[in-house]
Amino acid sequence: MNPYSEDQLIEQPTINLLKEIGWETLDCQNEFEQAEESPLGRRTKSEVVLTARLETALKRFNPTATDDTVAKAVEELTHSRAVMSPVEANREIYTLLKDGVKITLSEPDSEDETVEVLQVIDWDTPENNDFFAASQFWITGEMYTKRPDIVCFVNGIPLILMEFKRIDVHLHAAYNDNLRDYKDTIPHLFWYNAFILLSNGTESKIGSLTADWEHFAEWKRIHSEDEPPQASLETILHALCTPEQLMETYSQRRRTASSLLRDNPARTLHTGTIVRCCRELYPVHGSARRINQNPRQEPSIPRCQQHD
Repeated sequence: MNPYSEDQLIEQPTINLLKEIGWETLDCQNEFEQAEESPLGRRTKSEVVLTARLETALKRFNPTATDDTVAKAVEELTHSRAVMSPVEANREIYTLLKDGVKITLSEPDSEDETVEVLQVIDWDTPENNDFFAASQFWITGEMYTKRPDIVCFVNGIPLILMEFKRIDVHLHAAYNDNLRDYKDTIPHLFWYNAFILLSNGTESKIGSLTADWEHFAEWKRIHSEDEPPQASLETILHALCTPEQLMETYSQRRRTASSLLRDNPARTLHTGTIVRCCRELYPVHGSARRINQNPRQEPSIPRCQQHD
């Protein structure tokens, strides 16, 4: 075993830290090589939603829903969105996760219909959700099979993609050689994506599914803008990947930006996905908190800066 490999220096420490902050983890490299069925409940590598975990969460959050209603909600979340653009598909999934899945039910003794809304994620109590990180997770697209380093699931939904490179490889290779390839070959993974983390150990950046390389950026603080900046993989994991931070960040991805734009139409802010550039996101959250404390204070929203 090479002690200086990508796995030993970056992936395994990341897995260990994910465990520390509340994630269940599993090495899935041999998921389909076992005699019994997949430990994740997947029938094929093309499935990117862990439906067994999703069904469990739906039943837990919606105890009065019938099995048929739960099955319809799973179908609504997992059906193909290949005819949509990645951004449209991502936006549609986000709405279902944030607002719930609406299922139309027919009344058995009449022609009337009722609509039942099934909650998918418990936004208010993060610990009620199921946080699972799969390393070396195989995914098959229309023609090719790929194996991202880590995919992080919340209630079976793949919200975070992590891709690593050796310490002696420039981080841009993770974007140019891996991420761009994944978007072409396994695009259905990105219908659900909240953000993407790239790291080679010495440099770590995050971005959204639509972000160009120059809009991937470091995240240097965990709790406050007043903290001394420390750009590291550990900082990003603590700032964005603890259950509490992830739920807050993901749930606020449009509401905070939209409200700030509504109140300050002259300002410029990307609202398309959770992290067009991560330097925008933290100040927006800080501004939103300050506005709640002092409604007369004008928010400061910096423009995204490009990086070499």
